[in-house]
Amino acid sequence: MSTRTESWLNQRWGKWVVPYAALWITLLIGGVVVVALALASAEVYDNVVDDAGVANLDKPMLASMEQLRSPALNSFVTGFTNIGGGIGMPILASILTALLIYTSRSWRPLILIGGAAAVSVTATAVGKKLIGRTRPDHADAVPPYENSPSFPSGHTLNTTVVIALVVYLVCLQVKRTLVRVAVIAAGTIFILGMGMSRVYLGHHWMTDVIFGWILGLAWVGIVILAHRLFHALRHREHAGPAPTFEHPAHLHEGADGGTPGGRAPAGGNDADTPGSAGRPSASG
Repeated sequence: MSTRTESWLNQRWGKWVVPYAALWITLLIGGVVVVALALASAEVYDNVVDDAGVANLDKPMLASMEQLRSPALNSFVTGFTNIGGGIGMPILASILTALLIYTSRSWRPLILIGGAAAVSVTATAVGKKLIGRTRPDHADAVPPYENSPSFPSGHTLNTTVVIALVVYLVCLQVKRTLVRVAVIAAGTIFILGMGMSRVYLGHHWMTDVIFGWILGLAWVGIVILAHRLFHALRHREHAGPAPTFEHPAHLHEGADGGTPGGRAPAGGNDADTPGSAGRPSASG
């Protein structure tokens, strides 16, 4: 029984851990870096958001947003901002990740988006607990009111991470430039709109949102770097495409049309190159 279990574990290790080793390691190191950035942001925060900073940026921006409010617009923005909340964003992220998994025939969207979202949620919690900044007064906010610490904006940070990675993965699968431009534009508008909705509703200061964007984009950059490093290493090793639904393993098995030792046959496709039928093969 133990031999069978060991055999099963070794098989799974070779199929799913070894091919993704560079990805896991880079994401782990990057996650530590981002959480450290959240900790370091406390010092930066003290230097930027002093009395003058609040007077020159946060309060004027909140006042300008208050002038734009109307009952109809308040309802619309409240509905929109709920998409980026603790219930809406996990649902949206799950739907988008499932679609990417289905279209790419690969588990990599789950690894990238799921792992990145976990780190962004951690960075949000660390920043809020460490700094404990008070939100704008309820008198300046649109109900329902929020009472948790204000810095950084979790809606902004988590939306930036999830949507930016979705845009990145979609652009890997779609080859038409016009579609890529449309996806990038839609993602950018969504991210910017989510951040500004927090200021419009009076639930966050502008600096909370700005730091959310900065931390989110920094973490997205690290995740994309890990993904590109993963592909660079696989190209160097001639390992063929990463495990997919149809081909669960390509390393050290010589199966699925590969040559002994897990090397892909000449002309084999990688995750970011078009497939033989003129469409993208499984990509991350």
